[in-house]
Amino acid sequence: MAGEIELWVEKYRPKRLDEIINQEEVVQALKQFVKKGTIPHMLFAGPPGTGKTTAALCLAYELYGENWRAYTLELNASDERGIQMVRTKLKDFARTQVAGRFPFKLLILDEADAMTRDAQQALRRIMEMYSANTRFILICNYVSRIIEPIQSRCAVFKFKQLDPKDIKARLKYIAEKENVNITEEGLDAIVEICEGDLRKAINLLQSVAYLGVTVDRKVVYRTAGLVYPELVAQMIKDAFAGDIEKARKELTKALVEEGVSGIDLLRQFESAINKKVIELSTEDRIALLKLISEIDYRISQGATDYIQLTALLAYIAELGQKYRSKKQA
Repeated sequence: MAGEIELWVEKYRPKRLDEIINQEEVVQALKQFVKKGTIPHMLFAGPPGTGKTTAALCLAYELYGENWRAYTLELNASDERGIQMVRTKLKDFARTQVAGRFPFKLLILDEADAMTRDAQQALRRIMEMYSANTRFILICNYVSRIIEPIQSRCAVFKFKQLDPKDIKARLKYIAEKENVNITEEGLDAIVEICEGDLRKAINLLQSVAYLGVTVDRKVVYRTAGLVYPELVAQMIKDAFAGDIEKARKELTKALVEEGVSGIDLLRQFESAINKKVIELSTEDRIALLKLISEIDYRISQGATDYIQLTALLAYIAELGQKYRSKKQA
C-alpha cells in the first residue's frame, strides 16, 4: 500500500523545469546553467513538498535527456546518515569519470540535513576532490543543519511555500485525470490541511480516492485524522466561557471516537489561537502559546494526550475567568 500511495506523486511529477510553479527565480537560474552547459554544487533548501527534489530531477533531465538516469545517482541521506555511506556509495560514484556531452555526473543527496556532522565533514572533502567528475545537489528542509563549509561550497537556492491556488489547480488536474469526483469544499479542505505541501496534498487526495466515494470536506478530514477547525475553535470558546465540562466532552470525542492524535489536535489548537478565536491580551496570548509548546514537548516525551490537553483547556478556562472578573469589576 505504501508504494501505491507514492504512485500519483511520481506519476504527476513535472518532467521539465518550465512545469515547476512558484519558484521562478530558482527555475530561471537552473535554465541558465543548462544553457551554459555547466553547473556548480548546489544546495536546495525550503519547506517540504515545494519542488526541491523535482527541480533536481528536472535539471538532470534537461542536461542529459532520456538517458539522465545513467548520469545521475539519487540518494536519501535519512536512510544512511553516517560517515560509512559517504566513504562507500557516495565516494565510489563521485570518483568515476563519465564520457558524454558533459564531463560531469549529478549526485542528488536528498534530506542532507539528516546527515551526522562527521558525515558532512567527510562529504565536504569529497566535494572538493571530485568536483571535476561530479556535481552535488544537496536537498534539505533546514539549511541551518548543514555545516558552514558545505554551504560555502554550494550555490544556495531557497524554495518558497506554494500558493494555495496553484495547489488547488494541480489537485483539480489530477482528479480529472484519475476520474475522482471531488467537491470544491473537498479541494479547499485538502489545501488547508496540507499547508503548502503539494506532496502531502497529492497523497491525501489519493488516500481519499481509494474510498470510492465523493471527496467532500467530511471525508477529507476523517481520512486525515483531524477534526473540523470550527469544532476546535468551539472547544476553546467553551472553555474560555467557563463550560469546561462541555469542552472536555468534545476533547474526549475527538481523541477517542474520532481517533485524532494528541499532537495533531494540539497543532489545531495552536492554529486556532493564532487566528484569535478568543480575544486575549498580548501577554496572555504569549503565555498560552508558551504553554502549548511545553505540552507539545511533554506529549513527544510520552505524556498522556488527554491529560495534557485537558490541562490546556483548564488554563484557557482560568484565562476566561480572569477576563470575566475584570469586566465585573
